[in-house]
Amino acid sequence: MFRNVVVGISGGVDSAVAALLLKNKGFNVRGVFMKNWDIVDEKTTCTGDQDFEDAQRVCRHLKIPLIQVNFVKEYWNNVFRQFLEDYESGLTPNPDILCNRFIKFDNFFEFATSRDKLGAEAIATGHYARTNFGAYLEKYTPERNAKLLQARDTFKDQTFFLSNIPQRALKKTMFPLGDLTKDQVKAIAMDSGMGFLLRKKESTGICFIGHRNFQEFISEYIVSKPGKLIDIDTGNIVGSHNGFHHWTVGQRCRLSGYPQPYFIAQKDPNTNNIFVAQGTNNPALFSKRFFTESPYWIDKSCAPNVDKGFHCKFRFQHTKPLTRCEVKKNPERSNELLVILERPLRAITPGQYAVFYSETECYGCARIINPICGEKVLESEYEITIS
Repeated sequence: MFRNVVVGISGGVDSAVAALLLKNKGFNVRGVFMKNWDIVDEKTTCTGDQDFEDAQRVCRHLKIPLIQVNFVKEYWNNVFRQFLEDYESGLTPNPDILCNRFIKFDNFFEFATSRDKLGAEAIATGHYARTNFGAYLEKYTPERNAKLLQARDTFKDQTFFLSNIPQRALKKTMFPLGDLTKDQVKAIAMDSGMGFLLRKKESTGICFIGHRNFQEFISEYIVSKPGKLIDIDTGNIVGSHNGFHHWTVGQRCRLSGYPQPYFIAQKDPNTNNIFVAQGTNNPALFSKRFFTESPYWIDKSCAPNVDKGFHCKFRFQHTKPLTRCEVKKNPERSNELLVILERPLRAITPGQYAVFYSETECYGCARIINPICGEKVLESEYEITIS
């Protein structure tokens, strides 16, 4: 059904192998390199320039055309600006989720599929994920919604970062790597003559920061607002800080003269003070329940029943294991959620995303706004039976 496919080419091994697999399947493949950031680092280089050169080399090797599209303005307005506002407000954002939502599966999708642009029938990426439509949309039907499914390689699975993407784009997205492991992808690259990509260090962390020191980078954009570090148990002032943007929940504070280390527990945007907890396992660092903003469900036609409550699994960091939970409607704000965990978790962080799963399906996500830490609650409240 779909013959003309545009692949997001990043200059890395995953997108290169995705393009190769599509070409081998007989699709008419074109590559697009997205330029989302154009500010040089402290070494007066822009990592995007090297990535574009690598993307050109990949497409020359595969004998497919490559187009560069500039989304710098869109990235600044929809991702980076929100990133700065969140840090100034004491939140810890996840720009990768926003990048997928607004740039790759909105701006890129529109550029690739619009008739007045590239006019492709579908897009493809090198993400490790799957949908119910199959790796090459072989099961696609326009009447059905797409479901986002975890990749075969659960360690590399990237559905966490895809948990907020629009349904209209997901329905027409191919994930050729969804049924492969990372080792298999590397082997394909080597066998196909693209072993040069394996010498390239895999990108991790926030894309626009690159190899720079995060504290130095963020200080270029946010004015420091000093405040106090207050022991959350005693109320004593134990130190000072130079701004919310230097700290996140669970991070260790380097305070000397105390028998146990201190860790960030809470931020108070009204006073600009940060509450800290002494000891790695201080109850103030753990939550059994938290509130979120309004959820985003990928397949709204089969969205979980929040009114009755439902059981599922969740994570708030890509690398964390899935944890069983119960999700209910916030009794005070019906459009928001209350999430009750089977067991307490450390450093659940406002601004991060709670991403919800069944055994294999990613339902969607909701941004965390208020973890309830250190409370004394009857254990019977958390005797959750997962069906």
